[in-house]
Amino acid sequence: MAADPRHAEPDRPPEPDRTARPARRSEAGLPIAPLYGPDALADWDPATRLGRPGEYPYTRGVHPTMYTGRPWTMRQYAGFGTAAESNARYRQLIAGGGTGLSVAFDLPTQMGYDSDAPLAAGEVGRVGVAVDSVEDMAVLLDGIPLGGVSTSMTINAPAAPLLLLYQLVGEAQGVAPASLTGTVQNDVLKEYIARGTYIFPPQPSLRLVADVFRYCRAEVPRWNTISVSGYHMAEAGADPAQEIAFTLANGIAYVRTAIAAGMAVDDVAPRLSFFFVARTTLLEEVAKFRAARRIWARIMREGFGAEDPRSQMLRFHTQTAGVQLTAQQPEVNLARVTVQALAAVLGGTQSLHTNSYDEAIALPTEKAARLALRTQQVLAHETDVTATVDPFAGSYAVESLTDGLEAAALALMARIEDRGGAVAAIEQGFQKGEIERTAYRLQQETDSGERTVVGVNRFRSDTEEPYRPLRVDPAVERQQAERLARLRAGRSAGAVTRALDALRRTAAGPENVLYPMKEALAARATVGEVCDALREEWGTYAPEERF
Repeated sequence: MAADPRHAEPDRPPEPDRTARPARRSEAGLPIAPLYGPDALADWDPATRLGRPGEYPYTRGVHPTMYTGRPWTMRQYAGFGTAAESNARYRQLIAGGGTGLSVAFDLPTQMGYDSDAPLAAGEVGRVGVAVDSVEDMAVLLDGIPLGGVSTSMTINAPAAPLLLLYQLVGEAQGVAPASLTGTVQNDVLKEYIARGTYIFPPQPSLRLVADVFRYCRAEVPRWNTISVSGYHMAEAGADPAQEIAFTLANGIAYVRTAIAAGMAVDDVAPRLSFFFVARTTLLEEVAKFRAARRIWARIMREGFGAEDPRSQMLRFHTQTAGVQLTAQQPEVNLARVTVQALAAVLGGTQSLHTNSYDEAIALPTEKAARLALRTQQVLAHETDVTATVDPFAGSYAVESLTDGLEAAALALMARIEDRGGAVAAIEQGFQKGEIERTAYRLQQETDSGERTVVGVNRFRSDTEEPYRPLRVDPAVERQQAERLARLRAGRSAGAVTRALDALRRTAAGPENVLYPMKEALAARATVGEVCDALREEWGTYAPEERF
């Protein structure tokens, strides 16, 4: 059954007026009253709007005990330079009390290019770690017991080969694929909207997503097969209502893709996860997370007919808002990150990454990364936020904001459905255009002083303390090229050619491409060679220019 978000509520809610600007409005343009009282929730039924924690509609959280049993997963996002350098940082984070890994890949890897490709020049190892082959992945994960660590990989268009490299390293460690746990982002639709690290056109990209779903169900059953991401859209300028709407609309598209490929909704949806930002506007962010859970639960149960409670649960990872960090007075970012992290925790996140205070300047230093982790540990172990589940339940202000964000998000989702769904709306430039308009408005407010950014347009300092950022050695690119040359010289060229030919044949037909892809990677084909084989069959995506 194809879900229509308009069925998530009995009536289609009116879209809020985003042009009128009263004295105080939320990030999403919703009015924030100076005082809330019982009249704000006069016709509000807690039994239907809230329920109990761990029960439909999951407004209060996806687990009955939430953090009273154990805190969220502290998953620090890291990766830079070579695999060996990133491995050292991962070991430091785990030794410091981190409970999960989150891998950042460099731009060539995200785009499916090897480090020695002409288009990779100048970008190797700069914004993440360079991973070209199974040998790089083995170095990246050296000494990390994959049977006991949950790993999230921020990778999208080349998600399939990176997942398979992870599996191959796990098997080399003696870890059965059924014991591997983690998440691969695999959310290509948001790439067309906000990030741009796509490779293939939308339809073959969705086919590859569905192949990952099927493969993991059969081979890596505990793996979360996709992390539907609102974070990057928020970083591009989306407000909280847009973040909910565009993320959940993409989630609907992925579920529809899986069903069209012959999978049952309850075979796919339990392994879906989501990824959101946490801003400094704490009350609205808490409301955002609660509204998103409620909308998704209703869509899955009433729209798709999902019966498994796990299918109805919106489980999500959160990252604090990188776009709100400032290069001016960077230490102030420690306060921002703390407030953002608190919003995520009070909103019921399942895992959390806290940005380092220096990330507006460069890659985080070791000290800054440690401070970011310590921020989470203080919240978990020195405050009382883990003592009770959903402490904001019944708050006049937060429940009103939750209802307002729900209505605004549903109105936007209905507009997407009117355009034919998420993919059609993307092709029409709808989501991208809405985000760009919001980003422009927010920048105007900052430039005019209507919106305060401490250290930027108010409370500026005439002197700044010197800061020594972490720099990636330019020699990384040469070292990766040399590693690739040794890899190609030492492997069986014939075996690689045969495996890549098998991958091309499978890509031209209806069978799952991950099986021949794994054989090619095991034969030490590179990520770039695998992606090039798919490019030959599927082409590359070139967005239509819109003026």
